[in-house]
Amino acid sequence: MEILKYIALIDQAINENESEIEGLDRAIGDGDHFINLKRGITAIHSMTDQLSTMTVNEQFKMIGMKVLSTVGGASGPLFATFFLEMGKHITDSKPSLKIIAEAFSKAVDGIKQRGKSDVGQKTMLDVLIPVAAKFEELASSNMSTQEIASDVNQFAIDCAHNTKDMLPTKGRSSGLGERALGHMDPGAKSCQVMISAVCQHIQGE
Repeated sequence: MEILKYIALIDQAINENESEIEGLDRAIGDGDHFINLKRGITAIHSMTDQLSTMTVNEQFKMIGMKVLSTVGGASGPLFATFFLEMGKHITDSKPSLKIIAEAFSKAVDGIKQRGKSDVGQKTMLDVLIPVAAKFEELASSNMSTQEIASDVNQFAIDCAHNTKDMLPTKGRSSGLGERALGHMDPGAKSCQVMISAVCQHIQGE
């Protein structure tokens, strides 16, 4: 797996969507979501030389620990959990798509347990949980990698848009009630952007 390449692609995509993510966070979040995302990505970039000499699971674990120690807000520990869990379940430098999908699902479950949250609460999990299930399903099909990437990409976009119609029951926006309707959750949007960056690159390969 070329983790550092995908981190760079995610960084570019987050920058391209800065205004939308920040706008959503100002409307219904804490206002620091984008800053925390950039802090985490910058911290990961600072370890590029060290990471380049490591095995895949070591890379995931070190990224997770770095995110945990440098990223604040509600999302820092959750993203850290994701990387740490991926490191537990991917040990091969060239894992099969099925193994990646299973690891992704376990990592998302780790976020769910850490955040004590679930689907339907207008959070990042409203993208991550359904996308994880869809990814596992497609990874066991006869579809090509590019076809799977295309379907996962569109599904993630749809899931993020679906949060517009949800009432928040978790996190900063939970106190806004119906005032949060019509806005995508910023965490759901940023997760969609990251997933789409990876999927769109795979589609083009």
